[in-house]
Amino acid sequence: MNILVLVKQTFDTEEKIVIRNGQISEDGVEFILNPYDEYAVEEAIKIKEKSGADVTVLTIGPARSESVLMTALAMGADKGIMVEVDEAMDEYIITKLIASVIRSHEYDLIFGGNMAVDSGSGQIAIRVSEELGIPHVSTITKLSLEGRKATVERDSEGDMEVIEVNLPFLATSQQGLNEPRYPSLPGIMKAKKKPLERLLVEDLELSEDDLAARTSVQDQYLPPRKQAGKILEGEMEQQVHNLVNLLRSEAKVF
Repeated sequence: MNILVLVKQTFDTEEKIVIRNGQISEDGVEFILNPYDEYAVEEAIKIKEKSGADVTVLTIGPARSESVLMTALAMGADKGIMVEVDEAMDEYIITKLIASVIRSHEYDLIFGGNMAVDSGSGQIAIRVSEELGIPHVSTITKLSLEGRKATVERDSEGDMEVIEVNLPFLATSQQGLNEPRYPSLPGIMKAKKKPLERLLVEDLELSEDDLAARTSVQDQYLPPRKQAGKILEGEMEQQVHNLVNLLRSEAKVF
């Protein structure tokens, strides 16, 4: 069985976001493997340990994104593929890049994270499944395989769905699927010797239309700081009177 895991490099979740001239500053920022992608990598490795599957990890991003591939390889993945891009791309283009890479290989199962913690769009993995014409199951919390059939449990608005699906298919991982392992020292050393394929956009068979963005970022800004709240005191009748006055004079709600 061949398994592919889609991974992304994101800001450390404890980083403070700083915006300069409408752009997010990366000065001194620590980057990590997207936390939801960690669940995807772990699930792929668990299947590998049970069945001897071959696990490949794929990322799209600048040269520094190689670090997330090394993390996944140190966790136990077998090989990595990186498509190096320098400029920001929207979900449409990234999907086209990923699909182009996948079409030159054969995979029985594709994993992705439920979403990336930086953008939160949760689009790319699902778009990839549509581009490839294969089924997808999102936000999975349990997976079992029997031959060419998978039984999957997924979150569904506070409830749980159980779905049976044939391979190949794509699944996005949710918290609760597993507990991602930490890369061991031997794993880190072995990762340096594992195959890592580096590609450029020019290496992929894509048209100008495939590389034309469908969306653009018009502006980026931090949310306004919350103002301190006010505590109304006195009798209930007086509090109501004061509240109405504040709503009219300060909040301007009527």
